[in-house]
Amino acid sequence: MTYKPGDSVKVFTKEETIEGVVLPRPEMLEGDFLIIKLENGYNIGVDKKKIEKIELIKKAIPPLIQKKEIITNPNLPNISILSYGGTISSKIDYKTGGVYADLTAEDFVAMCPELEKIANLKAKKEMNMMSEDFDWNVWERIAKDVERELNSGQDGVVITQGTDTLHYTTAALSFFLRNISKPIIVTASQRSIDRGSSDAFINLICSVKAAANFDGAGVYSCLHGTNNDDYCLLIRGTKVRKMHTSRRDAFRPINELPIAKVYPSEKEIEIINKNYVNKNNGKVIHNTNHEKKIAMIYVHPGINPKIIDFYLENNYKGIVIMATALGHVPTIIEENSFLPFLKKCKEKAIPVVIATQTVYGRVHPLVYTNLRKLSIEYDCIYVEDMLPEVAYIKLGWALGQTQNKKEVKELMQKNISYEMNERIDEENFLY
Repeated sequence: MTYKPGDSVKVFTKEETIEGVVLPRPEMLEGDFLIIKLENGYNIGVDKKKIEKIELIKKAIPPLIQKKEIITNPNLPNISILSYGGTISSKIDYKTGGVYADLTAEDFVAMCPELEKIANLKAKKEMNMMSEDFDWNVWERIAKDVERELNSGQDGVVITQGTDTLHYTTAALSFFLRNISKPIIVTASQRSIDRGSSDAFINLICSVKAAANFDGAGVYSCLHGTNNDDYCLLIRGTKVRKMHTSRRDAFRPINELPIAKVYPSEKEIEIINKNYVNKNNGKVIHNTNHEKKIAMIYVHPGINPKIIDFYLENNYKGIVIMATALGHVPTIIEENSFLPFLKKCKEKAIPVVIATQTVYGRVHPLVYTNLRKLSIEYDCIYVEDMLPEVAYIKLGWALGQTQNKKEVKELMQKNISYEMNERIDEENFLY
């Protein structure tokens, strides 16, 4: 029989019967296979040599996404959706059989007509990049784009990007933007929109709802709060982290309760944590000065501390150490000891920041002798419960403000964007 990509078919082999939608054969795939997208969203390849019969169920139909003119409602807030790529804006790549970032922000509006009831939307595709390729230049550009939108009169901004480094973006915006007066919501999806279990639509709806109706200002993530479609969690940008590779509720608040639950229905936003600044009419200012040459070192048993020499020789300006537990690094066994290398950093006035790799909890500079030695004798900067990724971003930003080590230390130990908590309640870990 004759079939083409997009057709629904039933494929009969000696072992089984498979039903799904025909996909174009990826150019990189070896052998002669028929690629089928199953109802659950997964793709499989069927060796054509084993196929006995193919039955056509339904011919391909035109795409369901039809863009239409957005009508402005003077009674609704004005929200900008800025798209930077990622799975949430992905569709099938017919060369590889995978997905790639292509859908524009306008497409989001067409896919979710519910959005027109929440806000007047201004949509713009700013970039088309998977988030593993984001860097300081990208974060700087996003900050300037957000500043432009908010200072042009928009009531909030939604940013869409990939999930992998989303928590770096929220941290960067939290420091790169000062005097934030409106909600800045960063969202994404774990599963692309061509899958039945995609989280893209609810994440987008909840994010626009948060940007339009949340009474707080600042940078927040907004993604699934459970693996179901119950609600999304609004989490502070300096207290969020991706904690699972594939679950839809991968993003969790760390050392702090989420700010709110945002429902995709007409149910009002449910505030959980009232520790935020109310939105206002202030002018947002970007302060994107930063130092890119920042290292992040993960401490592990048997680590060779000479890695620090590499960064010093290559003129790195700051180091974040993801230390064990309360802030430990190897010190006793000579060949593994960090002490000689931390001494070099001190002599070169290179700030060394200590955060914990346990993620939850805080470091402490005085509990053990070795901790006292690092903090007092070697002048390492302990940053309470700050996440290592946030410490990395903040150190780069701090060094963009001053190269004076004493001033950098003061900035790192000063709360700029709620990145450190004086107290961590037990429920913050159990949440």
